[in-house]
Amino acid sequence: MRLLSLVICLIPSITLADTSCGPFTLSPSSDGFMHINGQRPESQKITFLKEKDDFHNVKIQWMLPDQETGRYLGMDFIKRDGKAILNVEAIRMNMDEPRVFGTYDCVKAK
Repeated sequence: MRLLSLVICLIPSITLADTSCGPFTLSPSSDGFMHINGQRPESQKITFLKEKDDFHNVKIQWMLPDQETGRYLGMDFIKRDGKAILNVEAIRMNMDEPRVFGTYDCVKAK
């Protein structure tokens, strides 16, 4: 069972190449997490949109602490039929703050 967990954890590293989405660079790592601008996110959730293990139709969600602002960034990487976008929202400290979010097109890094 432990070997199965390790294999499932490493799948994103094997199948996803370095990707650039606006100011964010997504890089696979040997720890099973995508690293964003060289930083490991605190959480990662993978949802296959069509079939299991279909990384051409996948949604990956991350929570990443932003070292510049001290807030967390909620990130949704969505890839459908080979085209990818990254939705990013700065998590608010309280509900009175305005929402800050952006959407970026993703391309393979050169």
